Amino acid sequence: MKIISIKRKSILKISMVIIFALVVGMFSTSFGMQSYYKLDFSTGLVTATKLNVRSGPSTNYPIVTTVNKNEYVRVLAGIGTWYVIQTDKDYVGAVSKQYIKAIYPSNSGNSSGSTTGGNNTSNENTGSLSSMNADEQEVFNLINKQRTNNGLPALKIDEEVQKVARIKAQDMVTNNYFSHQSPTYGSPFDMMKSFKISYKSAGENIAANSSNSGAVNAWMNSSGHRANILSSNYNYTGVGVVSSPRYGKIYVQEFVGK
Repeated sequence: MKIISIKRKSILKISMVIIFALVVGMFSTSFGMQSYYKLDFSTGLVTATKLNVRSGPSTNYPIVTTVNKNEYVRVLAGIGTWYVIQTDKDYVGAVSKQYIKAIYPSNSGNSSGSTTGGNNTSNENTGSLSSMNADEQEVFNLINKQRTNNGLPALKIDEEVQKVARIKAQDMVTNNYFSHQSPTYGSPFDMMKSFKISYKSAGENIAANSSNSGAVNAWMNSSGHRANILSSNYNYTGVGVVSSPRYGKIYVQEFVGK
């Protein structure tokens, strides 16, 4: 199934300033007078098996929700040894920063949980992200091989698009559906909008398969999916691969043109 749309770019910086101001205001009472500090990254990867999100920066505060290992979260600010985060289901709370890995582009020189360094604010790179698992990396490489074999430039990874692809794949497994339309996030374009992704054109491929090469071959043998993979309108991508008890693996590839 082929999906392509054209939309205007959003003003991401203004949105993040507003979100930060709202979060600081909302938590000023429960967090007391502790000092907030800004971070040089906005996306984090959960490293704990199950991480409690609390209403304040201490284990004395009640649990708001939990996040699981390898989930992405939006990191809004730091407070002491804790981060203020927003989950993909829009819960906002505090987590111990030792269980959050900062996601930087590979050329930033810092992919650890440190809040120093990594001054490059770009969210794109030409290779892989440290957060990509082996399946996602292999699919990414197979897709780019198809593009270069057809005289097209390789796609680059955008960390926010990568985040959306992984979350969409997990959503399909968790909610047991196979469709571009998510009961949680709506259409692919609704989902990208909710994650503040700016683009001129966008598309999505999905697959259910037992092997990475099988998924890519199935896409290449489908006219709509092939058109997305070989489209010159796209220059950035994200790939999500999640194990599925029903299908073996669920694959989601998001495409954007900037």
